[in-house]
Amino acid sequence: MANRRHFIRQLGLAAGAASLLPPDPALAASIQEAGRRVSDLSPAEAARNEDYWSVIARAYTVSPQIINLNNGGVSPQPLVVQDALDRYNRYSNEAPTYYMWRILGQGREPLREKLALLAGCSPEEIAINRNATEALDTAVFGLNLKRGDEVVLTRQDYPNMLQAWRQREMRDGIRLNYVNLELPTEDDELMVQKFVAAFTPKTRVVMITHMINWTGQILPVRKIADIARQRGMEVIVDGAHTFAHLDYKIPDLGCDYYGTSLHKWLSASFGSGMLYVKKEKIRDLWPLFPNNEPKSPDIRKFEVLGTRSFPIEQSIGQALQFHNSIGTKRKEERLRYLKNYWAEKVKDLPRFRLNTSLKPEFSCALANFGIEGMEPGAVESTLLGRYKIHTSPIVWENIKGVRVTPHIYTSLADLDKLVDAVHFLAKK
Repeated sequence: MANRRHFIRQLGLAAGAASLLPPDPALAASIQEAGRRVSDLSPAEAARNEDYWSVIARAYTVSPQIINLNNGGVSPQPLVVQDALDRYNRYSNEAPTYYMWRILGQGREPLREKLALLAGCSPEEIAINRNATEALDTAVFGLNLKRGDEVVLTRQDYPNMLQAWRQREMRDGIRLNYVNLELPTEDDELMVQKFVAAFTPKTRVVMITHMINWTGQILPVRKIADIARQRGMEVIVDGAHTFAHLDYKIPDLGCDYYGTSLHKWLSASFGSGMLYVKKEKIRDLWPLFPNNEPKSPDIRKFEVLGTRSFPIEQSIGQALQFHNSIGTKRKEERLRYLKNYWAEKVKDLPRFRLNTSLKPEFSCALANFGIEGMEPGAVESTLLGRYKIHTSPIVWENIKGVRVTPHIYTSLADLDKLVDAVHFLAKK
């Protein structure tokens, strides 16, 4: 028993640093060997190495009965993350307040450091939250704004963020100025001009969605942020769809506040997220959940949630290790390759409309398409009912289509089935 408790204590102190490799020794060895075989390849070359990615796919436990192309909503976790979550949960249930707070809770600081390393910032700027909505709501509701202050955002932003700002508008009398994006677009300057045209002397905050979740459009965040900050504005970035998807560091964006979900492209446990606040901005940002030092300059004031799921939080470590074993740039290139693989094969079909750019600077894994004469819901229903392909129908503002989102476990054979299905729909 003493040895077992020592092991569990060490597990807590090194939470997030448990073995990267799945419990199956054969699979572990094959992943290691596959990595060695592509180590000399560029990320773009490795993106096309099907042997490597077929081994990576074996680390997942996705259903063989359905082709999941809605990873943009929530991504599945590799088995090593699932096992860690189950293991931490069992430990917690032996004596919850002891194992959660005294053992697993000790792993938060090492985990913060690992997240900060991937994010390219100080650990003192990273708070571990439950999703992008919670992280971004901390910024939305934590900023000191008064009646008449203006906020610029787009009509294509995520609904939860729009609703948060509208509640502040109703409650506090701030004013919202909307940018209406025409998507897809391959003109950074046009997007920048749209934002700048919405700025006024009363604009205090601009919210920028790094990647529009409906279509996969990448916005020129840094260009917009630089202009906004020159005018004394606060910059919030919604990075829900780009963290562990695109190869960048948060400071590259020039923002003051940033939120993301880790259960999307990092493939961490469901209900895990992250908040970034620039160090000098922490003191004046009110926490979403009150604590005894709301004006503290310590990033940890944004983690006072009461009882949380320590197993979910600590299993983020295994997701980070799995991601890092692949590499962000290699992963980005693979995801873009998968999107382009199917889209290039159908883009010229009659009645087919691609609502996403194929140029690398404007998109990656996410894409949206429509079929002339068919509602998105009908397209989605046919894909699921006839081909067992799971996608997401989108009808939002000026966007109508079906979102297709592969992940690194997606096979070319599965995308070939999508191509066959789109050919059927275009001729229907």
